Amino acid sequence: MPRRTWIERYAERATEPLHLNLLALFFQVFGTFSSKVGFDLVRPRKYAFATLEAARNARDQGKRKVTIIEFGVAAGGGLLGMCALARSVAEVTGVEFEVVGFDTGVGMPSPVDFRDHPDLYQAGDFPMDQQALRKKLPANARLLIGELEYTVPNFLAELNPEAPIGFAALDVDYYSSAVNALRIFADPNPSKYLPLPILYLDDIVLPSHSRFSGELLAVEEFNATHEYRKIDQHRFLRSQRIFKQARWIDQMFLLHVFDHPVMRTAGSRPRKMYSPVDVRS
Repeated sequence: MPRRTWIERYAERATEPLHLNLLALFFQVFGTFSSKVGFDLVRPRKYAFATLEAARNARDQGKRKVTIIEFGVAAGGGLLGMCALARSVAEVTGVEFEVVGFDTGVGMPSPVDFRDHPDLYQAGDFPMDQQALRKKLPANARLLIGELEYTVPNFLAELNPEAPIGFAALDVDYYSSAVNALRIFADPNPSKYLPLPILYLDDIVLPSHSRFSGELLAVEEFNATHEYRKIDQHRFLRSQRIFKQARWIDQMFLLHVFDHPVMRTAGSRPRKMYSPVDVRS
């Protein structure tokens, strides 16, 4: 969907407490990369949070590399931003990245029916200059061109579990395209994913967006047809953020990989216990 203007972004930040905005100015000058992400000073903010979180989650699982994905590359601003963030995050976490972008390469296809929101999008929207974009991509980034119906399964067949998927951004606008994109989470090998990959849904913020069409409908159908893979909103993320009015917080979801080895009870550990309570006190 069209990018927000600087006026819209400024208005959003202006609703935050003054002391936090002043503190952000300090961190803009003296803060570490991680603290700047925490204060929403690194753009694109949604990708900065998710890329850093994916690296931390991968490191917690003993992985030295993680895969991050953008569906719907268009002119390439988002993918190039993701590549730049991956470079910065790798420097502070030690986790390397594989960056993958999926796109038709010729703009949006024709909408199939009302679920694709023909009132908002049409064939040819958001075209790409493939040659120019490929020249700008770093060595750890790939651009996969073609229909998602074919490019997604081909990519999954080659995906190395040593670089599991940790973050995917869904910016395909259409319900029909989102259905094919979400098949990225349907590989029978759960080790191709982190236990809780992050999913960003771009096209869910307009009044006409609903769970009966577009990307949200694709999520509902994915959940209904996958017993051990469920997509749910990133609950309580807002309470964890310093700036709580950012719209992108509501666009963050998690894939719960219930068949992941980490999610299955294995081995033994000490019992979990609460500290004794002195009822006389």
